[in-house]
Amino acid sequence: MFVRDRMSSPAVTITPDTSLQAALNLMHEHQFRRLPVVDERGRLVGIVSERDLLYASPPPATLLSGLELSHVLTELRVDEVMTRNVLTATPDTFVEDAARLMVDNKVGGLPVVDEDNRVVGVITETDVFRALIELYRAGHAGLYLTLKAPDRVGLMVELSKVILGLGSEIVGLSSSYDKASGKYRLVIEGQEIDKDRVVALLTSVGYEVTRVYEVQTERGEKTWQSEFLFPWMVHHWLSRRSPAP
Repeated sequence: MFVRDRMSSPAVTITPDTSLQAALNLMHEHQFRRLPVVDERGRLVGIVSERDLLYASPPPATLLSGLELSHVLTELRVDEVMTRNVLTATPDTFVEDAARLMVDNKVGGLPVVDEDNRVVGVITETDVFRALIELYRAGHAGLYLTLKAPDRVGLMVELSKVILGLGSEIVGLSSSYDKASGKYRLVIEGQEIDKDRVVALLTSVGYEVTRVYEVQTERGEKTWQSEFLFPWMVHHWLSRRSPAP
């Protein structure tokens, strides 16, 4: 999945000579926490966050009157507080790589730029979470199995044969490498699966089944039977970008 599939576009941007007050107003209007700063050609020159603007504003305990405070915010310009060394993504960046960049640098979003450094969109942590929900079919009814398996060629084919041999259907299969154990962590989402039979069969052929949980539907509403799945999804998806040693 690429950033182009998840980014917000076109991006809402500001220029270096935008006042702090105007930038704050724009953020509140669109419920943004950051805005890319661009030059007259739309090329990225910086980024400013809501925190940057609030830190630059006079504190509430200031002796300035409301009118004077408004004047200060109107006079201060974005180029006085913006970050100039900006982390970016491109439309062809993998979403998981953008997520890793955000996590490693503790930022909540990235401007997306083209080959000419023009801003074509923005991707945020919310966009990443939505991609995770779609990718891992969060909330869909079915049986979910988590297990550990040795690192060997043909693992996925072998596993698929085991499940399909029971007349069951696999609708989701994902893996990540566990450095501590030297094994792969696998999550299988299936339908029409006999839980006891599949667990017994997987155990008999050498897989370590670590968790079995089920998502059911009641009156058309999806109900999670396990509270840990979404945090696992986040950890697992990011770990996919860390290659096995």
